[in-house]
Amino acid sequence: MATASKNLSDYDKNTIPNAKDFRFGIVVSEWNNHITEGLYTGAVTALMDCGAIDFNIIRWNVPGSFELVYAAKKMIETQKPDVVITIGSVIQGETKHFDFVCEGVTQGIKDLNILTDIPVIFCVLTDNNEQQSIDRSGGAHGNKGTEAAIAAIKMAFLRQQANSGYPFPTQNLLEPGAIRIEGTYKLEE
Repeated sequence: MATASKNLSDYDKNTIPNAKDFRFGIVVSEWNNHITEGLYTGAVTALMDCGAIDFNIIRWNVPGSFELVYAAKKMIETQKPDVVITIGSVIQGETKHFDFVCEGVTQGIKDLNILTDIPVIFCVLTDNNEQQSIDRSGGAHGNKGTEAAIAAIKMAFLRQQANSGYPFPTQNLLEPGAIRIEGTYKLEE
């Protein structure tokens, strides 16, 4: 297993843009809430650690992971966030329902990223068993909610810079299919 004995949620705050001026939407699935609440806590803790202001964090709950896409779309339309984090947990069962939910949510979030100007961060655990989900929602492998929050800050910053015509001077042309974004962030005090 690639994540064995690793906590993937560590981050260097000096490399993260200050989050104080960004508005964050978080949509949380109530299904497997003992997992999704851990992910939510990890996300909010990381956002606040990086400067986010509590009144700039909007939380909506939905019944299950499949409903994350609709709620994220409505949040984008009505709340005007700079970025949305979708939090869910789908655990493999005895039927193909797992496959259909995972595929639908994944494609729906991908579609929102293509169709809107607001980044939507995928923080949906799709694990084979409950222990894997526990390990990734604040357990042995860290917290994917923390990782999603850091990705959200970086994507909100990228969107802000791209929409303001920032030239990204350190980004060189790459071969087709390759991507590399370099640079340092000036953190505001």
